[in-house]
Amino acid sequence: MTRLRGPVNEQDHIQGPSRAPLTLLEYGDYQCPYCGQAYRIIKNVQQHFGNRLRFVFRNFPLTEVHPMALPAAEAAEAAGAQGKFWEMHDLLYENQPRLSMRFFLELANQLELDRERFVEDIENGTFRPVIRDDFVGGVRSGVNGTPCFFIDGDRYDGSWDEEMLIAALENSTRRSGLVGAHR
Repeated sequence: MTRLRGPVNEQDHIQGPSRAPLTLLEYGDYQCPYCGQAYRIIKNVQQHFGNRLRFVFRNFPLTEVHPMALPAAEAAEAAGAQGKFWEMHDLLYENQPRLSMRFFLELANQLELDRERFVEDIENGTFRPVIRDDFVGGVRSGVNGTPCFFIDGDRYDGSWDEEMLIAALENSTRRSGLVGAHR
């Protein structure tokens, strides 16, 4: 079983309690259709587990096949610098067919971001090193496609449909001795 090389840290984008008994980490690509499908599944999994789950997202743009993946990741990171990462993240996945710089600007307006700062961050490649670090960390952890999941630091290679992902997380809970943990 492959282990996550870079532990979850303060640089990561995290939803859920820092002390949640379960951690689901995704390496994702905003233009990947499979990541788009996984996005909705993850939302349901988060709802199922509530405060027992910490969800972490790391960028893994497959630029060879998805030319808008890197610009979308930059848009998410630029929004994150203004406190709106998750809002941008969700809107990018919910509107995958519309990915373009023009659309990113629409979303920046919708999220009431400082548009000038947002554009400047993207044009200057401000967050490319962060995205590159995510990508390199993924490669070191054995990521070779998206979406790629890790449950409590172990790579999950099973089916990522909702039922199977929930079962894998529940099994992780049992292995950790957390049976009966509150939902």
